[in-house]
Amino acid sequence: MAINIFYGRQRRFVSRRLTYLVLILIVFAYSTLTLLSPNAAQTDVAEDAAKADASSKIKTSVDGIRHSLKKGVTELNPFRGPAHPPPTRAQDSYQGTSWWADWKWLSVPFSSSLTLDEDRALLPPLQDRPFIYCYYDATVKKSREEKDADSDLLLTWRRAWWAQGFRPTILGSSEATGNPMYQELQRLEVQPELKADLMRWLAWQSMGTGMLVDYTLLPIAHTEDPLLVFLRRGEYPAMTRWKGLESALFVGPKEEVTKTIRKVMDSPTLKAAKSVIDASTKNDFKVDKAQTALVHYSSEIIKKQYPKVHDSITNGRARGLGALNRLINAHLHAVWQSSFPEGIEVLKPFPEHTTEMVTPALKLADSLAFCPDNPIPSSCPPGISSCAHCAAGTTSMKVTTPEQYQNTSGAFAIGTVPHPWTLATLTSLKERVDVSWIRKEAPRDPWLETITKGLLGSKVSSNSRIMHFKQAVADEHAPTHALWLSAEADIPPDLEWYFGFRIPKGLGETYMAMNGKIEQGPMPGKVKADKPAKAERAAKADGDTRPEKPQPRPEDTPKEKKLTPKEMQAREKALLEHAKKIVAFKKSTVDTRLRASLEAWNLADTEAWKFARAFLARRSMERIEWEKQESKYSGGAGSEKGRNAWSRWKDSKERE
Repeated sequence: MAINIFYGRQRRFVSRRLTYLVLILIVFAYSTLTLLSPNAAQTDVAEDAAKADASSKIKTSVDGIRHSLKKGVTELNPFRGPAHPPPTRAQDSYQGTSWWADWKWLSVPFSSSLTLDEDRALLPPLQDRPFIYCYYDATVKKSREEKDADSDLLLTWRRAWWAQGFRPTILGSSEATGNPMYQELQRLEVQPELKADLMRWLAWQSMGTGMLVDYTLLPIAHTEDPLLVFLRRGEYPAMTRWKGLESALFVGPKEEVTKTIRKVMDSPTLKAAKSVIDASTKNDFKVDKAQTALVHYSSEIIKKQYPKVHDSITNGRARGLGALNRLINAHLHAVWQSSFPEGIEVLKPFPEHTTEMVTPALKLADSLAFCPDNPIPSSCPPGISSCAHCAAGTTSMKVTTPEQYQNTSGAFAIGTVPHPWTLATLTSLKERVDVSWIRKEAPRDPWLETITKGLLGSKVSSNSRIMHFKQAVADEHAPTHALWLSAEADIPPDLEWYFGFRIPKGLGETYMAMNGKIEQGPMPGKVKADKPAKAERAAKADGDTRPEKPQPRPEDTPKEKKLTPKEMQAREKALLEHAKKIVAFKKSTVDTRLRASLEAWNLADTEAWKFARAFLARRSMERIEWEKQESKYSGGAGSEKGRNAWSRWKDSKERE
């Protein structure tokens, strides 16, 4: 047999490398078909429980690998066409900020992974706000001053319940007279007090399931309170009232409301009864025990506990209601202050360069820390025997400026989130940063790392930091303990709805000018760091014996002019105003392209800014839309603008 000889060597049929490549391809193809095949054979069920358990674990593991491989193949497929981003709705944008709400908001660190849009933030879905109703008859003849005082009191009621996660709605005679049972009520001979009470119930029944309260019943507890959690759930299986509140609070489904009205109208004691409770039996209501989460400023309580306000109402109802409104607002504010015994923390990372940036937050903290106007400074809310007292114009909370976010329940945090461009210009003292500075000198995600270093340490990735930050901003009860503002935007004008009480005005500048009032927080790395620092120096001395790199002599280094505090603040203000323009600019320019480069270099800081900005904008949009809708009813009573022009015109006609 002839042997094929080539240059003295026997020729191989195939090369060795090609053989290895074919074997690898065969193994890969077999593994892929085994894992990705939908008809893959399942593990036989063993007789004993231990083997069955192990088999299920193996199957779960294989399914997980199969799913991840399928997902990876789909995402890395070069032939896959582009995907449409989620549709944009009119309700998903406000004042130049856009977002997309989805339950997967914590599944990915960066919003663009799901929104497919660098400008849209991925937010959690809005929590449902259950309806809470009060009844106010705007058709009753009163003076203009009295109606305006009623409107202010209703505004305080709406603001307090909105801050607790409810949808406060003012019902009137229009809802009651539109009820089919109203004509039957007109034919009954009942006491005027019972008729007025039944008008409340008819208005409630026409709306459906919810809560019916007096507009002098207000919440003073944290959002985590069990009663408020139950009420916010919006599921009320039975008609329920609470001991000590009498007719101030009812909850129940629409069917039970209808049954209660029917029983009252058919009651044998109808003519003598003065309220729905009087005309009902004990079994008609489930009576819960007394609670402390809600306070009721009834006429009896005002006469007993606040005689000064009672006398004011007796002498002039409009002026007395104004005093009552100030008293309620002062109690709500004082209760909020006592909820944070450690004070207010205004986050101030990079304190040498961010004084001007956090000034609005400091002014807000100042106003929150001051004691409000109170007609009876020594008073406490109804049902509370002891509380903290403070006179108007004094301070009852301390304000600190730590660099790091502490996440403690004893302090309320106010954070100012800057765009990476804003922070870069402030820290570098330059109006514009170039690509060379970004690559050589700019750190990655400095703001987020600085504020979370105390909680997460220094060895955590930016992906993990941004997930923790999002929880601190938008978790279920997170807004109760912290407020995150945007450095490039003004303070929202509707923060009173955020806190649930009227914030004192004009105190920020005075407080900022007072020395020694605002305490600087501990510098990072210096808290409890004496012993670790000594140990680190000792370790370096023992382990590193190399000579140090020679440093330039002081006389060889050019000295930069050191700015005075006033000059530094003026410089920061100019840089901040210029940065606001660059961040808000939409057209493609040299600065916007550099801004995009800086955003790509600081992905986590950009995501934090985008997320906090969108979350705050959505809260404002939700409230403003609700305010526009509710101002159409009850003559505008309880709205921010006050009663509408039509109601005031009718008042003037009645006077004539």
